[in-house]
Amino acid sequence: MIVGLCVLAAVLLQVMLINRLPLPAGGAPDVVLLVVVAMALLRGPVAGAIIGFCAGLLVDIVPPTAHLVGQYAFVFALVGYVAGRGVGGPATTVVLCVLMAPLVSAALGGLIADPRVTLSTLTEQVPVTVVYTLILSPLAIWLVTRERPHPRFPQ
Repeated sequence: MIVGLCVLAAVLLQVMLINRLPLPAGGAPDVVLLVVVAMALLRGPVAGAIIGFCAGLLVDIVPPTAHLVGQYAFVFALVGYVAGRGVGGPATTVVLCVLMAPLVSAALGGLIADPRVTLSTLTEQVPVTVVYTLILSPLAIWLVTRERPHPRFPQ
């Protein structure tokens, strides 16, 4: 229940506020990605993949959408699984996932011939999104390191 509320809050925050902020260079941090990574770090790879899939599907269907339904569900499920595996410490995992998500999304968009995936998108918009998301990532790392799973519910 808490996971669902966190994901829903992140999607609404992303769509209603963060994407509308006039940030320099035209990018915006991906709060939903950070929530998926944080939840996956706490709950493990299987739960991370499920949380990522559900969060991505929600991102896919919440307006405004300009991509195929299922694209972000796939990307966030993959990211949730990788984050749940916990490569290194929490900081390393968060950085890896923040770098991986837009690149996998762009690669998937290229495979399905998405007209929005261009060289200028990859060189201008993706780096700005990654930087903004990395700026917010210490919050996700802090939340993960202060909140450990309950010992009765192993991962």
